[in-house]
Amino acid sequence: MLEADDLSKTYGETVALDGASISFASGTIHAILGENGSGKSTLVKLLSGVTPPSRGAIRLEGRPIGRFSPSVFQRLGLATVFQEVLIAPDRSALDNIFLGCDGLIRRRVPRARRPGLAADLMSAIAKTTFDLDSPAGRLPLAARQLVVLARALIRRPRILILDEVTAALDFADRESVFQTMEAFARAGGLILFITHRMDEVLRLADWVTVLRNGRVVDTLERSSLSPEQMLSLMAPAAAEEIAHGRS
Repeated sequence: MLEADDLSKTYGETVALDGASISFASGTIHAILGENGSGKSTLVKLLSGVTPPSRGAIRLEGRPIGRFSPSVFQRLGLATVFQEVLIAPDRSALDNIFLGCDGLIRRRVPRARRPGLAADLMSAIAKTTFDLDSPAGRLPLAARQLVVLARALIRRPRILILDEVTAALDFADRESVFQTMEAFARAGGLILFITHRMDEVLRLADWVTVLRNGRVVDTLERSSLSPEQMLSLMAPAAAEEIAHGRS
């Protein structure tokens, strides 16, 4: 469904991503693992259209994407929830959910339908309830994260990129989000899931790609990997220290 082909990104002499080639299949949750500085954030920005690659291509269902901008990628059916919680703080939670959905001339969703659609979506993805008319900037961090997730889902994407989306959530909301992710994949969608929590990888991932120092170490089926093996791929030195500490 989505393919990164020899993707590289350099900033001056700094190589943030070096020749990453990954294939992502529809109907799956594909975890992207790596330590800080491994290239995960750079990969997310490239696959979201935020920045163009220095080299390489991104293909959607076999066709290269020629223009790089978030709006182009959104029109192609990709939606991203970034690690930074991006909201318009003085606008209501409801307005934030539909932020960017309208065209230049007309609204894609009539204003009268928006409260009901948003309420139904929020009840599906979260246990936490809050007033959708409240300014988003006054909401707790977890509620703001749920608003941003709802903004991505309201667009009905085919591909969803989630960067540490559960970090601020409590157990009940995490479980609701997990169920939403699983239903999305069962319906034929693709989720790219960046997380540092091993329990989430074990629970959700069908495939795992490990990045280290800006390069792809490997892409493997999650069922073939133990937590220790994943740690070893991400950070061989740390895994060896842990192994010695247990012996």
